[in-house]
Amino acid sequence: MKECKSNRTLRGYQNKFEKYDLVILDEFGYISSDKEGAELLFTNLSLRTGRKSTIITTNLSFDRWGEVFIDPVMTAAMTDRLAYKSYLVNMNGNSYRLKETQKWLKETVK
Repeated sequence: MKECKSNRTLRGYQNKFEKYDLVILDEFGYISSDKEGAELLFTNLSLRTGRKSTIITTNLSFDRWGEVFIDPVMTAAMTDRLAYKSYLVNMNGNSYRLKETQKWLKETVK
């Protein structure tokens, strides 16, 4: 998004982004962002709010989203928009990847 902004193609990207029926943001928060990146993400996700589906996967609880969005006001606004009319699925338990890796290791060691 930052590259699109610097290339002056951001509006075209946003138009395209708005039209997708489903956008999946996987492993949200693993890569930190600067203020400009957080603002661009906020703006683009806000364009979809209440109109199109968005799935976000993360290991971060809402109270840690401030680490990603930096600005506490923007963090509150983003969580409010994303939680509105949404389904929150809290998946606690052992990691599927870890389980599969352990299974693979047992089979390989034989």
